[in-house]
Amino acid sequence: MMFWYGHDPSGWGWFVMSVGMVFFWGLVIAIGVLLFRTLSRPAEPRMPGPERSGPVAEQVLAERFARGEIDEDEYRRRLAVLRDRDGAGPRPDKR
Repeated sequence: MMFWYGHDPSGWGWFVMSVGMVFFWGLVIAIGVLLFRTLSRPAEPRMPGPERSGPVAEQVLAERFARGEIDEDEYRRRLAVLRDRDGAGPRPDKR
């Protein structure tokens, strides 16, 4: 019968060594996956710029109306101004 470092290899040593090997490779694989996910993450999303201000501005206006911060007349007036823009910037207030 063969001996391994003076001990019988058929005891708990083989079991402990096998479990240790599984944990070791599991740790190596987990570190590799986390590293891959971190490095392949896309860049942070940009904040909405002027090209997307129309729908966002209308949504903010609708939320203000829903919360009761502005009345219906003001909501309709401001919504008409937002939808009537031709890209030249804000128009002077007509009162």
